[in-house]
Amino acid sequence: MLDMFLAQAPAAPLEVPSVDYAAVLPMLIVFGVACIGVLVEAFAPKATRWGIQVTISLVAILAAGVSLILYATGSSSSKAGTTTFSGSISVDRPSLFLWGTLLLLGLGAVFLIADRKVEAGGAFVAQAAIRPGTVQDRAQSATTSQTEVFPLTLFALGGMMTFCAANDLLTMFIALEVLSLPLYLMCGLARRRRLISQEAAVKYFLLGAFSSAFFLYGLALLYGYADSVKLADIAHAAAGSDRSDTLLFAGLGLLVVGLLFKGSVGPFHTWTPDVYQGAPTPVTGFMAACTKVAAFGAILRVLSVGFSSTSWEWRGVMWAVAIISMALGAILGLTQTDVKRMIAYSSVAHAGFLLVGAIAMTEDGLSSTLFYLLAYGFTTLAAFGVVSLVRDSSGEATHLSAWAGLAKRSPLLAGVFTFLLLALAGIPLTSGFVGKFVVFSAALSDGMAPLVVVALVFSAVAAFFYLRVIVLMYFSEPAADGPTVTVPGGFTTAAIALGVVVTLVLGVLPAFALDWAGAGGFAS
Repeated sequence: MLDMFLAQAPAAPLEVPSVDYAAVLPMLIVFGVACIGVLVEAFAPKATRWGIQVTISLVAILAAGVSLILYATGSSSSKAGTTTFSGSISVDRPSLFLWGTLLLLGLGAVFLIADRKVEAGGAFVAQAAIRPGTVQDRAQSATTSQTEVFPLTLFALGGMMTFCAANDLLTMFIALEVLSLPLYLMCGLARRRRLISQEAAVKYFLLGAFSSAFFLYGLALLYGYADSVKLADIAHAAAGSDRSDTLLFAGLGLLVVGLLFKGSVGPFHTWTPDVYQGAPTPVTGFMAACTKVAAFGAILRVLSVGFSSTSWEWRGVMWAVAIISMALGAILGLTQTDVKRMIAYSSVAHAGFLLVGAIAMTEDGLSSTLFYLLAYGFTTLAAFGVVSLVRDSSGEATHLSAWAGLAKRSPLLAGVFTFLLLALAGIPLTSGFVGKFVVFSAALSDGMAPLVVVALVFSAVAAFFYLRVIVLMYFSEPAADGPTVTVPGGFTTAAIALGVVVTLVLGVLPAFALDWAGAGGFAS
């Protein structure tokens, strides 16, 4: 019977998707080497895995960067933008900027992850499957660590690159899971304070699954409205359809909740302080810098490509979200006594500032937000590198009292951290000042003066807890039995130096990065 049906059914022509391999080569290199890293874990001798994984991870990021530069400078289609994989991936100027930013930040993150001098054996546990506190746990080697973290990092980085270039919601959801699942695992791999680390991983996983459900439900509603998951088709349906808008705005609301969660935007930030504090500090730096870049890249694409014609309806809501995020980050940051939690609430406030530029819906709004992401990422990555160097007998000393008089113990480290805190506060001659200036200027040009005034007020409030740490480091006496400053290894030194140099260069000579960020819009 089945044979008769198949014989009578007309043969549908098989449509082979077009793939522009040159355009997506950076992404393919990252995913390909991540798969090679899994094979290394399966077949390479344990004693050689660390060296192999570090080498191939760095080579992958550098090779992806070279292919990105060659495509961006040598291809005519890179200027106008192109879509590939049957239109599911859009490689345009914002995508190339975000990919370059992610690769550079990923390079710094791999440096932090690879360091074995700050913590003997590295920041990661030797065997993650052993229960904390058991005899086996205490007997673990102090010179080895989980090397699976390197392919997990590359998978997360590849997912982030796909996430901010996805041109349809289904691809975006798959990329969301690809970037999230490795991070859930990496958060629970800390060598020290394992219970806190595992608690952070569980919290991140549960809340992340919850936000993914919001995203997926919003996707389903939008598919019901537009009969498509492509952003261009949703925009076309929203602009010229006589259907009820209930599905459209309900779907948009649920979709944006999932995106705001990934970007640590208040009030969808509840995972951020606990996860930042409990995760291994190299993973915290990776999350804080790269995840925010990917999340806001996706937010910019969704709002600009899919929902620009309905901005009048959702813009007021996004104003409220931006104000709430700035208020929560600035005010709750004042109450923190842990450095990592303080930077976590700082990221919530910065997410509000980023949202000011994201909802401007102009070319200046797009370019300024991209620049802000670049500037914030490097400053934050370097800041977490510094945090990993202040240690006591139990590991990192992140309580603020441990940082009292740090300038007397290590003037260089205190000076570097002061510079990074001033950049986060937005002081002139740093990338943070230029980032806020261009974002607020774009918002003013788009008629959002009241929102800019609110943002300036909360910028001043947030500056207080940065200055509090600076005063504590320079004008307090260090405790006699206080923590020591560990001499960083070459990898951590490179990561911190990279962040500091970029923060300084973007503060003094920002024109080249602003020109690159403003080179073109989204392609759909």
